[in-house]
Amino acid sequence: MSARNGDPTGLHRVLDDTLVLPQAAQRLDTRRELWPDEVRIRVERLNLDAASFRQLERTHTAADGRPDGDAVRRAVLDIVAARGKMQNPETGSGGMLVGTVEEVGPESTLGLTVGDRVTTLVSLTLTPLVIEDGLAGWDGLDEQVPCDGYAVLFGRSIAAVIPDDLPTGLSLSVMDVCGAPALTARVVREYVGTGRSDVVVAVVGGAGKSGSLSLAAARDAGAGRTIGVVPHQAEADLLTASGLADRVVVADARDPLALRDAVTGAGGPADVTVVCVDVPGCEGGAILATADRGTVIFFSMATSFSGAALGAEGLAADVRMLVGNGYVPGHAAYAMDLLRGNDGVRGLFERRLTHQDA
Repeated sequence: MSARNGDPTGLHRVLDDTLVLPQAAQRLDTRRELWPDEVRIRVERLNLDAASFRQLERTHTAADGRPDGDAVRRAVLDIVAARGKMQNPETGSGGMLVGTVEEVGPESTLGLTVGDRVTTLVSLTLTPLVIEDGLAGWDGLDEQVPCDGYAVLFGRSIAAVIPDDLPTGLSLSVMDVCGAPALTARVVREYVGTGRSDVVVAVVGGAGKSGSLSLAAARDAGAGRTIGVVPHQAEADLLTASGLADRVVVADARDPLALRDAVTGAGGPADVTVVCVDVPGCEGGAILATADRGTVIFFSMATSFSGAALGAEGLAADVRMLVGNGYVPGHAAYAMDLLRGNDGVRGLFERRLTHQDA
Protein backbone atom coordinates (compact mmCIF):
# COMPACT_ATOMS: atom_id res chain seq x y z
CA MET A 1 0.00 0.00 0.00
CA SER A 2 1.59 3.30 -1.05
CA ALA A 3 1.42 6.43 1.08
CA ARG A 4 -0.74 8.10 -1.54
CA ASN A 5 -3.19 5.20 -1.62
CA GLY A 6 -3.52 4.68 2.11
CA ASP A 7 -1.46 5.19 5.24
CA PRO A 8 -2.42 5.19 8.93
CA THR A 9 -0.91 8.67 9.35
CA GLY A 10 -3.31 10.09 6.74
CA LEU A 11 -0.76 10.83 4.02
CA HIS A 12 -3.29 9.74 1.41
CA ARG A 13 -5.47 12.73 2.36
CA VAL A 14 -2.72 15.28 1.64
CA LEU A 15 -3.37 17.29 -1.53
CA ASP A 16 -0.04 19.14 -1.61
CA ASP A 17 2.38 18.49 -4.46
CA THR A 18 5.05 17.40 -2.00
CA LEU A 19 4.57 14.51 0.41
CA VAL A 20 4.14 15.95 3.91
CA LEU A 21 2.24 14.83 6.98
CA PRO A 22 -1.36 16.10 7.28
CA GLN A 23 -0.49 18.63 9.97
CA ALA A 24 2.04 20.32 7.69
CA ALA A 25 -0.16 20.15 4.60
CA GLN A 26 -1.71 23.23 3.02
CA ARG A 27 -4.87 21.33 2.09
CA LEU A 28 -6.47 17.98 2.91
CA ASP A 29 -8.88 15.78 0.96
CA THR A 30 -12.24 15.90 2.76
CA ARG A 31 -14.20 13.36 0.74
CA ARG A 32 -16.79 11.42 2.78
CA GLU A 33 -15.75 8.01 1.47
CA LEU A 34 -13.43 6.24 3.90
CA TRP A 35 -10.19 4.40 3.44
CA PRO A 36 -10.34 1.01 5.20
CA ASP A 37 -8.77 2.16 8.50
CA GLU A 38 -10.58 5.50 8.80
CA VAL A 39 -13.54 6.66 10.90
CA ARG A 40 -16.02 9.40 10.01
CA ILE A 41 -17.45 11.57 12.78
CA ARG A 42 -20.66 13.62 12.63
CA VAL A 43 -19.44 16.81 14.31
CA GLU A 44 -21.54 18.62 16.89
CA ARG A 45 -19.01 20.97 18.48
CA LEU A 46 -15.52 22.31 17.87
CA ASN A 47 -13.22 23.57 20.60
CA LEU A 48 -10.79 26.09 19.14
CA ASP A 49 -7.26 26.23 20.51
CA ALA A 50 -6.94 29.18 22.89
CA ALA A 51 -3.99 30.79 21.09
CA SER A 52 -5.81 30.55 17.76
CA PHE A 53 -9.06 31.98 19.12
CA ARG A 54 -7.31 34.90 20.84
CA GLN A 55 -5.50 35.71 17.59
CA LEU A 56 -8.77 35.70 15.68
CA GLU A 57 -10.33 37.97 18.31
CA ARG A 58 -7.43 40.44 18.10
CA THR A 59 -7.51 40.48 14.32
CA HIS A 60 -11.26 40.94 13.92
CA THR A 61 -12.56 43.79 16.03
CA ALA A 62 -15.64 46.00 15.67
CA ALA A 63 -15.66 49.80 15.63
CA ASP A 64 -16.04 49.87 19.42
CA GLY A 65 -12.87 47.80 19.86
CA ARG A 66 -14.70 44.63 20.89
CA PRO A 67 -14.27 41.32 19.04
CA ASP A 68 -16.43 41.12 15.90
CA GLY A 69 -18.07 37.72 16.26
CA ASP A 70 -19.44 37.69 12.72
CA ALA A 71 -15.98 38.37 11.31
CA VAL A 72 -14.43 35.67 13.51
CA ARG A 73 -17.04 33.19 12.30
CA ARG A 74 -16.36 34.05 8.67
CA ALA A 75 -12.62 33.69 9.26
CA VAL A 76 -13.05 30.17 10.66
CA LEU A 77 -15.32 29.19 7.75
CA ASP A 78 -12.79 30.56 5.27
CA ILE A 79 -9.91 28.66 6.87
CA VAL A 80 -11.78 25.35 6.85
CA ALA A 81 -13.03 25.84 3.29
CA ALA A 82 -9.55 26.71 2.01
CA ARG A 83 -7.56 24.08 3.87
CA GLY A 84 -9.97 21.22 4.49
CA LYS A 85 -9.09 21.46 8.19
CA MET A 86 -9.12 24.04 10.98
CA GLN A 87 -5.57 25.36 11.17
CA ASN A 88 -5.09 29.04 11.92
CA PRO A 89 -2.43 30.24 9.45
CA GLU A 90 -1.06 32.71 11.99
CA THR A 91 -0.70 30.47 15.04
CA GLY A 92 -0.51 27.10 13.25
CA SER A 93 -2.88 25.66 15.84
CA GLY A 94 -6.41 24.31 15.65
CA GLY A 95 -8.27 22.64 18.51
CA MET A 96 -10.40 19.50 18.77
CA LEU A 97 -13.99 18.34 18.32
CA VAL A 98 -16.91 16.40 19.77
CA GLY A 99 -19.22 14.28 17.66
CA THR A 100 -20.84 10.92 17.03
CA VAL A 101 -19.26 8.07 15.10
CA GLU A 102 -21.05 7.85 11.76
CA GLU A 103 -19.07 5.15 9.95
CA VAL A 104 -16.14 2.89 10.83
CA GLY A 105 -13.81 1.43 8.22
CA PRO A 106 -13.38 -2.36 8.34
CA GLU A 107 -9.67 -2.08 9.24
CA SER A 108 -9.96 0.65 11.87
CA THR A 109 -8.05 -0.05 15.09
CA LEU A 110 -9.44 2.87 17.11
CA GLY A 111 -11.95 0.68 18.96
CA LEU A 112 -14.93 2.85 18.04
CA THR A 113 -18.40 1.78 16.96
CA VAL A 114 -21.16 3.59 15.13
CA GLY A 115 -23.17 5.71 17.58
CA ASP A 116 -20.32 6.36 20.04
CA ARG A 117 -20.14 9.99 21.19
CA VAL A 118 -16.47 10.86 21.16
CA THR A 119 -14.02 13.66 21.50
CA THR A 120 -10.95 13.64 19.30
CA LEU A 121 -7.58 13.75 21.04
CA VAL A 122 -5.71 14.83 17.94
CA SER A 123 -5.56 18.37 16.63
CA LEU A 124 -7.93 19.87 14.12
CA THR A 125 -4.76 20.93 12.26
CA LEU A 126 -4.51 17.42 10.84
CA THR A 127 -8.17 16.35 10.80
CA PRO A 128 -10.12 16.54 7.51
CA LEU A 129 -13.17 18.68 8.30
CA VAL A 130 -16.27 19.84 6.45
CA ILE A 131 -18.67 22.39 7.98
CA GLU A 132 -22.20 22.07 6.59
CA ASP A 133 -24.25 24.57 8.61
CA GLY A 134 -22.19 27.74 8.13
CA LEU A 135 -21.67 27.81 11.92
CA ALA A 136 -25.14 29.33 12.18
CA GLY A 137 -25.39 28.49 15.88
CA TRP A 138 -22.12 30.20 16.87
CA ASP A 139 -21.77 33.89 17.71
CA GLY A 140 -18.00 33.86 17.22
CA LEU A 141 -17.35 35.04 20.77
CA ASP A 142 -16.08 31.94 22.56
CA GLU A 143 -13.84 28.95 21.91
CA GLN A 144 -16.59 26.31 21.87
CA VAL A 145 -18.28 26.24 18.49
CA PRO A 146 -21.63 24.50 17.83
CA CYS A 147 -21.21 22.91 14.43
CA ASP A 148 -22.85 20.49 12.03
CA GLY A 149 -20.54 18.73 9.62
CA TYR A 150 -18.20 15.77 9.46
CA ALA A 151 -14.60 14.94 10.16
CA VAL A 152 -12.35 11.99 9.38
CA LEU A 153 -9.96 10.20 11.73
CA PHE A 154 -6.99 8.21 10.45
CA GLY A 155 -5.66 4.86 11.55
CA ARG A 156 -3.22 6.54 13.98
CA SER A 157 -5.67 9.12 15.28
CA ILE A 158 -6.83 9.14 18.91
CA ALA A 159 -10.36 9.55 20.22
CA ALA A 160 -12.08 8.94 23.55
CA VAL A 161 -15.67 8.06 24.26
CA ILE A 162 -17.29 10.92 26.21
CA PRO A 163 -18.10 9.91 29.80
CA ASP A 164 -21.80 9.92 30.56
CA ASP A 165 -21.37 11.37 34.06
CA LEU A 166 -20.15 14.78 32.87
CA PRO A 167 -21.71 17.50 30.68
CA THR A 168 -20.44 17.51 27.11
CA GLY A 169 -18.99 21.02 27.30
CA LEU A 170 -17.10 20.18 30.45
CA SER A 171 -15.70 16.96 28.97
CA LEU A 172 -14.59 18.79 25.85
CA SER A 173 -12.84 21.49 27.87
CA VAL A 174 -10.90 18.88 29.83
CA MET A 175 -10.02 16.72 26.83
CA ASP A 176 -8.73 19.80 25.02
CA VAL A 177 -5.84 20.12 27.49
CA CYS A 178 -5.48 16.62 28.89
CA GLY A 179 -1.89 16.24 27.74
CA ALA A 180 -0.71 18.97 30.12
CA PRO A 181 -1.47 17.32 33.49
CA ALA A 182 -0.23 13.91 32.35
CA LEU A 183 3.18 15.22 31.27
CA THR A 184 3.45 17.47 34.32
CA ALA A 185 2.82 14.49 36.59
CA ARG A 186 5.38 12.39 34.71
CA VAL A 187 8.09 15.03 35.05
CA VAL A 188 7.37 15.70 38.73
CA ARG A 189 7.47 11.97 39.47
CA GLU A 190 10.93 11.83 37.89
CA TYR A 191 12.19 14.31 40.47
CA VAL A 192 10.31 12.71 43.36
CA GLY A 193 11.69 9.34 42.29
CA THR A 194 15.21 10.53 43.11
CA GLY A 195 14.17 10.81 46.75
CA ARG A 196 13.24 14.47 46.81
CA SER A 197 10.20 15.64 48.74
CA ASP A 198 10.79 19.37 48.19
CA VAL A 199 10.12 19.63 44.46
CA VAL A 200 8.89 23.13 43.56
CA VAL A 201 6.48 23.42 40.62
CA ALA A 202 5.46 26.78 39.14
CA VAL A 203 2.57 26.93 36.69
CA VAL A 204 2.35 30.06 34.58
CA GLY A 205 -1.33 30.58 33.81
CA GLY A 206 -2.38 28.55 36.83
CA ALA A 207 -6.04 29.60 36.79
CA GLY A 208 -6.63 28.46 33.20
CA LYS A 209 -7.71 25.06 31.91
CA SER A 210 -4.34 23.42 31.39
CA GLY A 211 -2.83 25.39 34.26
CA SER A 212 -5.32 24.32 36.91
CA LEU A 213 -5.07 20.68 35.85
CA SER A 214 -1.27 20.91 35.87
CA LEU A 215 -1.29 22.26 39.42
CA ALA A 216 -3.53 19.40 40.52
CA ALA A 217 -1.30 16.91 38.72
CA ALA A 218 1.86 18.32 40.31
CA ARG A 219 0.40 17.90 43.78
CA ASP A 220 -0.90 14.44 42.90
CA ALA A 221 2.60 13.45 41.75
CA GLY A 222 4.19 14.51 45.04
CA ALA A 223 5.38 18.09 44.54
CA GLY A 224 6.48 19.73 47.78
CA ARG A 225 5.36 23.23 46.79
CA THR A 226 3.11 24.50 44.01
CA ILE A 227 3.14 28.09 42.78
CA GLY A 228 0.42 29.48 40.54
CA VAL A 229 1.26 32.53 38.45
CA VAL A 230 -1.63 34.63 37.12
CA PRO A 231 -1.79 38.00 35.30
CA HIS A 232 -4.13 39.93 37.58
CA GLN A 233 -5.75 39.95 41.01
CA ALA A 234 -9.15 38.64 39.89
CA GLU A 235 -7.55 35.40 38.72
CA ALA A 236 -5.39 35.32 41.83
CA ASP A 237 -8.53 35.40 43.98
CA LEU A 238 -10.09 32.56 41.98
CA LEU A 239 -6.99 30.40 42.11
CA THR A 240 -6.47 31.05 45.82
CA ALA A 241 -10.07 30.03 46.54
CA SER A 242 -9.60 26.81 44.57
CA GLY A 243 -6.83 25.65 46.90
CA LEU A 244 -4.80 24.26 44.00
CA ALA A 245 -1.61 26.23 44.71
CA ASP A 246 0.38 26.68 47.90
CA ARG A 247 1.23 30.19 46.76
CA VAL A 248 -0.45 32.40 44.17
CA VAL A 249 1.43 35.34 42.66
CA VAL A 250 0.51 38.03 40.16
CA ALA A 251 3.01 38.74 37.40
CA ASP A 252 3.15 39.58 33.72
CA ALA A 253 4.67 36.44 32.21
CA ARG A 254 6.04 38.51 29.34
CA ASP A 255 8.26 40.44 31.77
CA PRO A 256 11.22 38.13 32.42
CA LEU A 257 12.43 39.79 35.61
CA ALA A 258 8.94 40.17 37.06
CA LEU A 259 8.19 36.50 36.49
CA ARG A 260 11.53 35.41 37.92
CA ASP A 261 11.12 37.58 41.01
CA ALA A 262 7.53 36.49 41.60
CA VAL A 263 8.38 32.80 41.49
CA THR A 264 11.54 33.22 43.55
CA GLY A 265 9.68 35.24 46.16
CA ALA A 266 7.06 32.50 46.46
CA GLY A 267 9.60 29.79 47.27
CA GLY A 268 11.34 29.26 43.96
CA PRO A 269 13.23 29.02 41.74
CA ALA A 270 11.12 26.18 40.43
CA ASP A 271 12.39 22.73 39.71
CA VAL A 272 9.59 22.42 37.16
CA THR A 273 8.04 25.41 35.39
CA VAL A 274 4.93 24.76 33.29
CA VAL A 275 3.94 27.45 30.77
CA CYS A 276 0.21 27.38 30.01
CA VAL A 277 -0.52 30.92 28.83
CA ASP A 278 -1.70 31.72 25.32
CA VAL A 279 0.35 34.87 24.70
CA PRO A 280 3.81 35.12 23.08
CA GLY A 281 6.95 36.29 24.81
CA CYS A 282 6.95 34.16 27.97
CA GLU A 283 10.02 32.07 27.21
CA GLY A 284 12.68 34.18 28.92
CA GLY A 285 10.80 34.59 32.18
CA ALA A 286 10.04 30.87 32.39
CA ILE A 287 13.72 30.07 31.94
CA LEU A 288 14.82 32.59 34.57
CA ALA A 289 12.21 31.26 37.04
CA THR A 290 13.64 27.74 36.78
CA ALA A 291 16.49 26.35 38.87
CA ASP A 292 19.69 25.00 37.30
CA ARG A 293 19.09 21.46 36.02
CA GLY A 294 15.38 22.14 36.25
CA THR A 295 12.73 21.57 33.57
CA VAL A 296 10.54 23.96 31.62
CA ILE A 297 7.46 22.48 29.95
CA PHE A 298 5.93 24.62 27.21
CA PHE A 299 2.25 23.87 26.62
CA SER A 300 1.37 27.12 24.87
CA MET A 301 1.02 27.20 21.09
CA ALA A 302 2.12 30.83 21.33
CA THR A 303 5.61 29.70 22.37
CA SER A 304 8.56 30.54 20.14
CA PHE A 305 10.62 27.40 20.46
CA SER A 306 13.57 28.95 18.66
CA GLY A 307 13.29 31.90 21.05
CA ALA A 308 13.28 29.52 24.01
CA ALA A 309 16.35 27.65 22.79
CA LEU A 310 18.33 30.77 21.95
CA GLY A 311 17.15 32.48 25.12
CA ALA A 312 18.38 29.65 27.33
CA GLU A 313 21.72 29.70 25.54
CA GLY A 314 22.04 33.46 25.91
CA LEU A 315 21.24 33.26 29.64
CA ALA A 316 23.66 30.36 30.18
CA ALA A 317 20.71 28.51 31.70
CA ASP A 318 21.24 24.81 32.28
CA VAL A 319 17.60 23.79 31.98
CA ARG A 320 15.81 21.02 30.16
CA MET A 321 13.02 22.28 27.91
CA LEU A 322 10.15 20.06 26.83
CA VAL A 323 7.49 20.63 24.20
CA GLY A 324 4.09 19.50 25.46
CA ASN A 325 2.89 17.59 22.42
CA GLY A 326 -0.57 16.88 23.84
CA TYR A 327 -0.19 13.11 24.03
CA VAL A 328 0.84 10.89 26.93
CA PRO A 329 -0.57 7.36 27.19
CA GLY A 330 -3.63 7.43 29.45
CA HIS A 331 -3.80 11.23 29.45
CA ALA A 332 -7.55 11.53 28.92
CA ALA A 333 -8.51 9.19 31.74
CA TYR A 334 -6.01 10.84 34.08
CA ALA A 335 -7.34 14.34 33.39
CA MET A 336 -10.91 13.18 33.95
CA ASP A 337 -9.92 11.57 37.25
CA LEU A 338 -8.31 14.84 38.37
CA LEU A 339 -11.48 16.73 37.50
CA ARG A 340 -13.77 14.29 39.29
CA GLY A 341 -11.58 14.14 42.38
CA ASN A 342 -10.73 17.81 42.79
CA ASP A 343 -13.43 20.37 43.56
CA GLY A 344 -11.01 23.22 42.92
CA VAL A 345 -10.31 22.11 39.34
CA ARG A 346 -13.95 21.41 38.59
CA GLY A 347 -15.03 24.75 40.01
CA LEU A 348 -12.63 26.68 37.77
CA PHE A 349 -13.73 24.73 34.69
CA GLU A 350 -17.43 25.16 35.42
CA ARG A 351 -17.00 28.87 36.12
CA ARG A 352 -15.23 29.29 32.79
CA LEU A 353 -18.04 27.51 30.93
CA THR A 354 -20.70 29.54 32.74
CA HIS A 355 -18.88 32.75 31.87
CA GLN A 356 -18.68 31.73 28.19
CA ASP A 357 -22.37 30.87 28.09
CA ALA A 358 -23.23 34.23 29.64
